[in-house]
Amino acid sequence: MNPVVHFEMPAVDRDRMIDFYSNVFGWSAQKLGPEMGNYTIVKTSETDEKGFPKNPGIINGGLFPKTDDNQYPSIVIAVDDIREAMSDVEKAGGKILGGSYKAGEPDDIPGVGLYCAIIDSEGNRVGVLQPKGM
Repeated sequence: MNPVVHFEMPAVDRDRMIDFYSNVFGWSAQKLGPEMGNYTIVKTSETDEKGFPKNPGIINGGLFPKTDDNQYPSIVIAVDDIREAMSDVEKAGGKILGGSYKAGEPDDIPGVGLYCAIIDSEGNRVGVLQPKGM
């Protein structure tokens, strides 16, 4: 099975959203700049030296700028081979959106791995990640 390893939520005002989740749930946030799409990494629990949650079953996530094309929360599923997963998505009736930089192709996120977005058979946007080192 391929596990859910990350969640993502859209934000109109990321500072307001960071304040909300920090104050209500105690999450911490790390804002990235325009070179990383103004993405924000959020931690929902303590992490080890590699940045992974210390407690099994807990995942961290991120916030991204809300757009007309991307305005709903989604999950990210880890796979061993992203190109094989992309092929499987299309065979099963899904659609490949690709990464932020080139439609239909995964992004190489430095220190993280290969990532692409898909649309499943029911119209849900889902992230697919081949973590670095796999």
